[in-house]
This record gives sequence, C-alpha cells and structure tokens, in this order.
Amino acid sequence: MTYVIGHKSPDLDSVAAAVAYARFKNKMAGTDIYEPARAGELNKETHYLLEKAGIKTPKMPDSLDGEQVILVDHNENSQSLDGIEKAEIVEILDHHKMNFSYDQPIEITVKPWGASCSIIAHKFFENNIDIDKGLALLMLGAVLVDTVITKSPTSTDMDKQMIEKLSEIAEIADWHEFGMEIFKVRSSLEGLAISKIIENDAKEFDLKSGKFFINQLETADLESVKEKESEIMEEMKKLKDEKSYHTVITFITDIINEGSKFLVATDDKEKMEKALGKSLDEDVYLEGVMSRKKQVIPMLSEIFDK
Repeated sequence: MTYVIGHKSPDLDSVAAAVAYARFKNKMAGTDIYEPARAGELNKETHYLLEKAGIKTPKMPDSLDGEQVILVDHNENSQSLDGIEKAEIVEILDHHKMNFSYDQPIEITVKPWGASCSIIAHKFFENNIDIDKGLALLMLGAVLVDTVITKSPTSTDMDKQMIEKLSEIAEIADWHEFGMEIFKVRSSLEGLAISKIIENDAKEFDLKSGKFFINQLETADLESVKEKESEIMEEMKKLKDEKSYHTVITFITDIINEGSKFLVATDDKEKMEKALGKSLDEDVYLEGVMSRKKQVIPMLSEIFDK
C-alpha cells in the first residue's frame, strides 16, 4: 500500500490532489494499492466539497514512519506529516518551488500552475482516463480555490483550460458562480475557534532568519473578519511564543477587490516593515497581493532569507 498525501493543515487542493492522484495511479496501474490520505483535520470547504461530490474522507495516518508515500501539493519535510524522515518517498507531484533532497532517484512532476489538481487533471486527459462527475467536481473546486477563481497571479492558461474541461464533466454551467459558492463556505468564520481560524490555510517556511508561520484567509468581505482581528492577533502571539516562530502572519485576502490585509506577530518589526513597505502600527493593506507563493513568500525572502 502506498499513501498519496498532501501537507499539514490541508487545504482543498491538498486533499483533492491526494484523492485524484491515488485514483489516477490505480487506474494507470490497474491496481488498488494507492490510497489517498490527509495530514490533518479538514477545513470547511473541503468537508463541503467531499460531501457534495459524494467522496469518502481520506484517512489520516498517525505517522508516515516506515510507509511508502507519494507527496502531493508539497515537497518540504516541515510541511509533511510526522514520520516523513523515515518514510520511503516514491514520487512527488507539486506546483510549489522545490526544497527537497533525497538519497534515491524518484519521479518528480512539478509545474508552475495554479493548483496541483490542474496537473492531475491534465494527466487524466492526456492519458485518456475518464474522470467521473464527483471527482471532476472536487478537482474543479480545488483549482478554483487555489487560483482564487482565476484572479490569483498564480493562475495560468492551463488552469483555465482545466477549469473549462472539469466544469463540463461536473455539469457546472457557471464555474465563476460555483467558485463564489465555495468561497462563501470558505470565508465563513461562524462557529470556528480562533485557533482554527489561524490554521485555516497555514504553512511553515524555513527562512534564514527563522521559521515563519503564514496563514491565508480569503473572503468576499473584509469587514466580516474585522471584529475578530484583535482575537486573531492575540492567538497569533500565543502561537509564536509556544512554537518559537520568528514570525506569524495571517493575511486576509479580499477576493472581490483583489488585495490583502496583514496581521503580523514578529521578532523583527523593522525588517518586517521593510518587507511589507508599511508601518505595522497602522492597518497593513496591500493592493493586488493575493498569492502566498508568488507574492508574499518572495517579498519576505528578499529581506529575511539573506
């Protein structure tokens, strides 16, 4: 048995990629040895889409120690489930920058596309393997979320092609409307503990200055989050101290107006203000910033990774 698994604090693309790529590998090999797995609790939109698609929630292993695994939607050990150091990694499929080393040659598929599910959908199509309606729906949702309904700078022409093809299979007449439906679910903070809010779509990054924890919230209305900002900041400071992070960031992306507001707890205020180009003593809103991968991480790396 080989686990196909995404990163910790799994987002929709991470889980959908595990489900879709396990199914692709099994169909290509005519076997059932590839099993989708998850590396954490599911967020709201992933629960919503799995149920809507009629797809069973992937299992969550206690550890990857001694297991054979395929990594999807990530390639860094810090983002993997515990035990990855003692796992046998047989393949990687990702759309992020590579920060990976291994003592064995393995198959690696990395594309500069907006979502891992775009890469997997392309594999299905180029190999003439059918995608059923439920899986198409799940993958479509993942691409729409990761590309912010094609508004993100990470979105490519290939993502748009995959959206069109998956929409047809999933019988979605208006994919933009479907994307907004998912984001309404995604951006609802009702009933969520503050600790869950700052882990909603979070990843760790090892920069030369230290370890950064960066969470993204996406909403169609920044005002809907404003009343919780002070609580979010307090929880971020607590997390920073408990986990010895250099910096904890939650950036709240307005998908309608295409910009993000930044909440920051950091060891180095001066450098952070240089990186963001704004004073942390005031509201930090950056127009046009929507992508952690293509905008926020490069912005921080320029200052903190030297």
